[in-house]
Amino acid sequence: MRELNLDRLRTLVTIADLGSFAEAARTLHLAPPTVSLHIADLEALIGAPLLVRKRGEVRPSGAGEVLVERARRLLADADEAMDLVLRQVQGLEGRVRLGASTGAIAHLLPQALEVLGRHHPGIDVQVVVLTSQETMSRLALGGLDVGLVALPLPSVRGVTVLPWRRDPVMAFVPSAWTAPRRVTPQWLAGQPLILNDDGTSLSRLTSDWLALAGEHPKARIQLNYNDAIKSLVAAGYGATLLPHEASTATPLDPRIRMLPVQPRLWRPLGIAHRAGPVERATQHVLDVLWQQKQV
Repeated sequence: MRELNLDRLRTLVTIADLGSFAEAARTLHLAPPTVSLHIADLEALIGAPLLVRKRGEVRPSGAGEVLVERARRLLADADEAMDLVLRQVQGLEGRVRLGASTGAIAHLLPQALEVLGRHHPGIDVQVVVLTSQETMSRLALGGLDVGLVALPLPSVRGVTVLPWRRDPVMAFVPSAWTAPRRVTPQWLAGQPLILNDDGTSLSRLTSDWLALAGEHPKARIQLNYNDAIKSLVAAGYGATLLPHEASTATPLDPRIRMLPVQPRLWRPLGIAHRAGPVERATQHVLDVLWQQKQV
């Protein structure tokens, strides 16, 4: 069965509103024969007359009135859908799906989202907590638009990754402890430790830093939420290594001391997105994130 055509429905509604084929043709910028053809096609599809000509005026038939009423809704829905899509294409509105770790979400995203909200209030950023590997996988499958990922990462077909930030990793120790001015792997390995979960990029970074000095300590507890780790440090439960995001304005708990490490250690992050053309809404998010670039 042939489907209803929106152009032909618009012609029918316009004729019903104006009461004239000729006026409808002028309003729709169509040739009169084209208007007649639209109605003939609809009537052939429906199998009944849709318009009645009487005393120089054209009015819908009974079947025509039913179709005109429904056609108005269909045309309004189609116009609304097109408007929404165009606003997305123009970057005025849209949904952007972003994947990141809990640390990036807590300390790096809020500032970017605040700026985005001021300049592009119609863009809705939907944030998902993921590891870097999960983020890359979802980007490749089309389930995400942007990802904040720890570097280095194996390349993934269809995903572009560019360096974004390089934040120093610092030692966070309870203020009550006696600690050196610069924390070494040997000193840290002798303390109770609170470290990130195995499998996270920060866990691998920390383990490699300790292992280069021949140290392989066992953590007292492992978590994957940096703010919770800091709370435990403040309580005197142990020490940790965490990145220091210099652009964040969150004050450090006075019960914690943040100390540099020797040798120095950095946590590199990248911005990932699907390769190829980037939608305007996604580009606005990328632009705001690049304002926080620190490499």
